[in-house]
Amino acid sequence: MNYADFPLSAPVNVTWEITHKCNLRCIHCLSASNEELLDELTFEECVKVVDQLAELKVFEINFGGGEPFLKDFFLDLVRYINAKGMVTCISTNGIFLNKKIISLLANNPLIHVQVSLDGASPETNDRIRGNGTFEKIVSGIRLLATNHIPFSINTVVTSLNCNELNRIQALARDFGGELRISRFRPSGRARSSWNNLKLDKLQLDALSEWLGNHPGVLTGDSFFSISSKERSELGLDLCGACKMTCCIDPRGSVYPCAFLQSEDFWSGNLRMIPFKKIWDESPVFIRFRRLEPDSCKKCPRFNVCHGGCPAVAFYINHTLNSADPECMATWKNDTLV
Repeated sequence: MNYADFPLSAPVNVTWEITHKCNLRCIHCLSASNEELLDELTFEECVKVVDQLAELKVFEINFGGGEPFLKDFFLDLVRYINAKGMVTCISTNGIFLNKKIISLLANNPLIHVQVSLDGASPETNDRIRGNGTFEKIVSGIRLLATNHIPFSINTVVTSLNCNELNRIQALARDFGGELRISRFRPSGRARSSWNNLKLDKLQLDALSEWLGNHPGVLTGDSFFSISSKERSELGLDLCGACKMTCCIDPRGSVYPCAFLQSEDFWSGNLRMIPFKKIWDESPVFIRFRRLEPDSCKKCPRFNVCHGGCPAVAFYINHTLNSADPECMATWKNDTLV
């Protein structure tokens, strides 16, 4: 399907980095979150954005940051969104969960919580997320479980924790949650830690096999480049940027995805341009809908991954017209399709 010729009238979901303010300094942070920006969208401006997305019948808003619960009006914004009938998925480090927040999350079928944890033990997790964070995050997970709030543990797979996925999944199950894994990509603060945390070929191979054996594990939309035949049959075979999703940053600027928040991919700002106009007419979005790297078109895996993750390709090869450097086709010699 050529998404440039038959684009969706609106994204299925939108990632919204609601603030850059964060209490942690994770070494793999995609946005290098630190302090709240001086000109982040106000509550009134956020409401106008929500109204636009609701009118377009966007199904879900995925909130990230920074730490969303540090945004002073975040709970009020979630209430407004849910009143519109839209689903919200909130990515949090879990440390600031309290009774007030739990009262909003509990018994609300329109909310799912995703808690970031990057190891099965303090020794691993705290090397990535900071000293003492493991116990604080698990306390937040326990609070969600006690109040029967649906949640998943999200783990960014790195060289430090790739051997702990079974243990992290077991921890999630012990609390009644699911495991979701995210791919480590060199954006934001992760650019500095890429060489130390990226998976080598053996680890990529092991992760591919593990994913094939664990079809129930949730993933983002970037693992198809290392997916086995069994995993690819689930239909995860295409980057969704500008086709099914996009990203809004704290100032209202729109980008193809959360990992491509740079001037090269700025597509407009919602303070000046309606979301619908950006979605329909942005040259960046149209380019992404036509994106088919030349080096991939003759690859036997092309229909499985369509070039893989453009963010990894861009940051490593400095061009979108190249294959995902971690695609299986670059390091496996057996039949892949």
